[in-house]
Amino acid sequence: MHAAAAELPAVRSDPRWRDLDHLRRTSPMSDAVLDEVRGRHIRSGDHWLIDFASCNYLGFDWEPEIIEAIEPAVRRWGTHPSWSRLIGNPRLYPEIEERLTALLGAPDTLLLPTATLIHASVIPVLAAEGHVFVEARAHKTVYDGCVSARGRGATLTRFHADRPDELEGLLRAANGSGPRLVCLDGVDSMSGTSPDLPLLARICRERGATLYVDDTHGFGVIGERSAHETCPYGSRGNSVVRHTGESYDGIVLVGGFSKAYSSLLAFLALPTWLKDGLKVAAGPYLYSGPSPTASLATVLAGLEVNERRGDLIRADLYRKTLRVLDHVRRLGLDTPGEHGFPIVELPLADGADLDEVVRFLWDRGIYVTVAAYPLVPRDRVGFRIQITALNSDEDIDRLDDTLSLLAERGALRLRT
Repeated sequence: MHAAAAELPAVRSDPRWRDLDHLRRTSPMSDAVLDEVRGRHIRSGDHWLIDFASCNYLGFDWEPEIIEAIEPAVRRWGTHPSWSRLIGNPRLYPEIEERLTALLGAPDTLLLPTATLIHASVIPVLAAEGHVFVEARAHKTVYDGCVSARGRGATLTRFHADRPDELEGLLRAANGSGPRLVCLDGVDSMSGTSPDLPLLARICRERGATLYVDDTHGFGVIGERSAHETCPYGSRGNSVVRHTGESYDGIVLVGGFSKAYSSLLAFLALPTWLKDGLKVAAGPYLYSGPSPTASLATVLAGLEVNERRGDLIRADLYRKTLRVLDHVRRLGLDTPGEHGFPIVELPLADGADLDEVVRFLWDRGIYVTVAAYPLVPRDRVGFRIQITALNSDEDIDRLDDTLSLLAERGALRLRT
């Protein structure tokens, strides 16, 4: 007890977390308590804000048809299955996996509670004592899974997705036996940008490596291209592999329902032989409690809504996103998220102004995701805007007016 207490000051003074801890203690948009939610309007105390921090992109969290699916499922299955998946699976699990496999056009799928648990348990299994290569900007949970793999004997190396020759050289130089695993994000969670997946997949196939892609943000928003698509996101929301016209040959895709589908569940798209292997090798399948019944029910209902109305919802989402991006461009602001994905990252002209900018946004009733170091590099400190289907045009008007005021104050970095 006393030893643990003595270690706390060292943890708090660790320079890696100092800025984030300061944000937690001082910012109204960090570790906030929300007292009421009405769609994308939220109340903290007596202060109402427009929510541009939600990642519930399709608005399924307030879809009546999906909400109404919860009670019948709970009455049939109870609030929560009492077993790990290896012991027993409510019929809801194979039903979701069958429908999901068809939607993704994948060989097979495996459901687990969260993407974080998948990364922590599956990456070490796939890497074994071989080589794991992690993209320099991959999500922290992906990186942590790679660090865990290194702890079990794998060699860990970082690479940059925008330098494909670098990855090819690293794979060529990798010595010894064992698997080669390349890990990266499909849609970047901060910028909304995507790598050249076909090129990286080709390099991996030529060098005998497996490409492990976390597309937690892309799933449900981007999908296969077709002549009948309603917007540049593509159709069906079936993720980055189909969006880029790739096959699943040599690719393991990780996605989550916690973003676009607003449900606590995640998945891997993978070959059946690997799925069967992970049932005995991945800890969450063996030991963890599964997702609650309500989450399974809302996933099934969400798949129904997506099939019938998903492309219309995505078209409206794209229209609203374009309104924000067009305004950002008119203001001459720097943002990497110019490809139309509903994430708009805005770095500050001076990262030291973060507290002041966050307070200004709060006072204006605009709620965003604050991007402090080490969540982003120091030269990208700022905030992230997420647009969802439930944000109204009036919400967008308020956001654009607020961005104009911040630009007039010189708070936001200009495009060079």
